[in-house]
Amino acid sequence: MIRADRRIGSPPARCPAAERSTGDGPRFDRAAWDERYRSHGELWSGHPNRYLISEVADLAPSAALDVGCGEGADAIWLAERGWTVTAVDFSSVALARGATRAAGSGPDLAERIEWLAEDVTVWDPPQARYGLVSAQYLHLPTATREAVFGRLAGAVAPGGSLLIVGHHPSDLQTSMPRPPRPELFFTAEELADALDGRSWEIVTAAAPGRSATDPQGRDVTVHEAVLRARRR
Repeated sequence: MIRADRRIGSPPARCPAAERSTGDGPRFDRAAWDERYRSHGELWSGHPNRYLISEVADLAPSAALDVGCGEGADAIWLAERGWTVTAVDFSSVALARGATRAAGSGPDLAERIEWLAEDVTVWDPPQARYGLVSAQYLHLPTATREAVFGRLAGAVAPGGSLLIVGHHPSDLQTSMPRPPRPELFFTAEELADALDGRSWEIVTAAAPGRSATDPQGRDVTVHEAVLRARRR
């Protein structure tokens, strides 16, 4: 099932580095992202994010919130492993594509996923509800990001996990295409410092590197910011 909300108006979380309107960059709105999805048979790889797999594979399934679900690869992977997933994204086109793919995997799996169209910059998720809250590559200006991540942390149930993954600021020093806006990027340590140590145990705060190829065909090493924290 796909649920829509009228408050849609921010960039989708699944983009490599989402941007709002600024003097030095394009404005990404819902129509633009819906069109981007329509113009591709499949915009993303169709595979779950690698750090979702490595950080979550051993967790006991319960309720999960996948923020910026895109075409649903992470949500489907979680549902296949027994999680009941609320999959949230800005683009209704992406959500419809994810729902179709889930339905093709069988009714039992499809029933495990609720597809929810929301503007994550203003949406208030249910508090203390989820055993896992995952936000993969949600890049927003600093003040907006801090507010959004604060609400996502509040959505984690006691004993549950918060998983945030994004492009590391050091990527701006490479030849990989990244928006030249340092405020869109963060480190795992910055995220960890924003959590109350009395309420959270930091499980992972790392910047793993991986090999990539830039648009000119050159080999480069890029890094991700990976935070997993467990709510006490």
